[in-house]
Amino acid sequence: MTMGSLHGQRVMLTGALGSLGRAQALTLADAGAELLLLDIAGHPHAASMVDTLNRVAPGSAALIEQDLSDLVATKERVAALVEEGGPIDVLINNAALIINRPFEEFSIADYEDQMRVNAGAAFALAQAVAPGMKEKGRGAIINFCSVTLSGEWDGYVPYVASKGAMLGLTKSLARELGPFGIRVNAIAPGAVVSEAEERVFGSRAQAYGDWVLARQCLKRRIEPQDIAEVVLFLAGSAAMMSGQVISVDGGW
Repeated sequence: MTMGSLHGQRVMLTGALGSLGRAQALTLADAGAELLLLDIAGHPHAASMVDTLNRVAPGSAALIEQDLSDLVATKERVAALVEEGGPIDVLINNAALIINRPFEEFSIADYEDQMRVNAGAAFALAQAVAPGMKEKGRGAIINFCSVTLSGEWDGYVPYVASKGAMLGLTKSLARELGPFGIRVNAIAPGAVVSEAEERVFGSRAQAYGDWVLARQCLKRRIEPQDIAEVVLFLAGSAAMMSGQVISVDGGW
C-alpha cells in the first residue's frame, strides 16, 4: 500500500459526524477508503455529510446509526456488519462525550455515560473487529486519548478518567493483538476548534482560546484537519508503530 493510500481498505469511524469525525471521513475517503460511519440517530449533519462524501468519492461511505452507550448492541451490530461485508481493516474510535462542570456536580449517570461511550465502546468494537483482522493477518485500531491527561484541566473528571482508560486499552491491546499483525495506537489531541468546544464553553470560548494559546508552543489553534492527517498516517503508513500515543497538541 502506497503512502497515504487506503484503496480497498474497509474503515470504521465512530463519532463520524462531529467536527473531528467529518474531517477524518473526508480525508479517509480522499485516500480511497470504504467508510462505515457510526454515529447517533438523527444527527444534524447526517444528510449533508453523506451527500458531501458521495460528491468527493461516490459510493465510498455508508452511515450506520448506533448508540455507542449500549455496548452489547454495538458489539453485536458491528459483528453483523463484519459477517455481512467482510473484515474491518481499520477501526477508529473517535467518538466521545465531554461535559465540563465541577466534580461534585457530576451524577453517577454522567460518569457511566462518558466511560461507556468514550472507552467502553472502543473495547466492544475491538472485540467485534479483531477476529476478522486476525484472519487477514493485519489491521489497525486507532484510539483517542487527550491532552487533558496532563492534569492541567478543571471540570472534566469523568472525561479524563475515560481517556486514561483509553490509554490503558491502547497499550494492552497492542501487546495482545500485535502477534496477529494488528497495530493499535492512539492520538492525544490538544484543544481542537470544534462544535464540542463551542457547546461546552459558549460565551467563554474566547477566554478559553486565549488560555489555550498561552500554553501551546505553537501559536495557532488546532483544527480538525490537523488531527485527520495523523489518523491517515496511522491508518495507512505507520507499518511498524504500535502501542504508541501521538500528541497533536501544538506543543503543550
